[in-house]
Amino acid sequence: MRVLLGCSLGGEGHLVPLTTVGRAINRAGHEVVVVVPPAMAASAQRTGLSYRVGDEPPLAFVEEIWQRVRAGPADAVAGLIDRELFADRCTRAMLPAARRARDAWRPALVVREPCEYATAIAAYEAGIAQAQVGISLASLESGVRKMVAPIIDGFAPGVAAAIGAAPYLSSFPASLDPSDWPDTRRFRPTATTAQPDTRESWWGDGAAGPLVYVTFGSVLGHLSEAIATYRCALDAVAGLPVRVLMTVGRATEVASLGFIPENTRVEQWVPQDAVLRRADLVVCHGGSGTTFGALGAGVPVVICPLFADQSRNARMVHDAGAGVVLSSENEAAGGLLGLGPADVPGLRQRIEEVLREPRYRDGARRIGVEMSSMPGLDEMVERLTQRL
Repeated sequence: MRVLLGCSLGGEGHLVPLTTVGRAINRAGHEVVVVVPPAMAASAQRTGLSYRVGDEPPLAFVEEIWQRVRAGPADAVAGLIDRELFADRCTRAMLPAARRARDAWRPALVVREPCEYATAIAAYEAGIAQAQVGISLASLESGVRKMVAPIIDGFAPGVAAAIGAAPYLSSFPASLDPSDWPDTRRFRPTATTAQPDTRESWWGDGAAGPLVYVTFGSVLGHLSEAIATYRCALDAVAGLPVRVLMTVGRATEVASLGFIPENTRVEQWVPQDAVLRRADLVVCHGGSGTTFGALGAGVPVVICPLFADQSRNARMVHDAGAGVVLSSENEAAGGLLGLGPADVPGLRQRIEEVLREPRYRDGARRIGVEMSSMPGLDEMVERLTQRL
């Protein structure tokens, strides 16, 4: 069977969950091709899956959207990226490539991430089965689908309803992520076996002190707030009796950060699940992949929400007793947050608190146990593909 995957301009946090499912489909003996915009081509190549490249909105338009988000006010710009970037301009740009891939390759199934609509439209037009891989909270993604329905139905009337009725694949636990998608199918991701080569001798079990993993995702590195945010984290951990591994993404050069504390190692990228197996604490932006990855490994988190769904994830973690939240001192009326020098003491205090108080690790472990009891990814994929 042939399966077509669709990914938007959203970065690694959108591509990785999708291609994790794609590789499981591949393992089950099916052929997989992923359609991506040009900005995601290098990332798609690294997955090892076959891929095709479509189009994307001009960079000037994307930057203008981010400027509007920064300007705020927050209520006025809520959903702006979903409506004007993903649902409208990205769909318009990617739809020709999605249709070409459909017609030339004739897939029996289309699997997409929630911000990518072109392959959903292409599948709906041809009566091809489709499924969606959740990358955020189910309730948030359900709300976004309803919000953008008038936009995507403008390309193909009825496609929003088809998306809503399709299987919704989620690796998030029901206790934290109740779903109103009628056909929700939860699964436990399959961990990779990759290890961070020679760096393991530095941050592995043989070194002293708790391991703190710091990451703010793949999108931040493309934004002007990146360096100040990374610098805040570096200053917050300097001198603490811990080992720190920070990743900054491929868009940021490590040399641009300035002084690196002696207890800290900075890399552009490492295999996250390999780090989480040893980490004692994760400091992050609250992106769903990182947050639930940490909780699935039983690791508590300190969340510094920056944009998108991250504030909601932060509240969820706080309410579950699996971590704490840092609200930036630099928060203004705009819809985008960043960390700065004024946030250093607060971040340092929260790191020390979570490492000191065992209740946070206990809370994370409870969630990890629940996630470990979900069906495996390969089992879920087998059931999904057998019914086609």
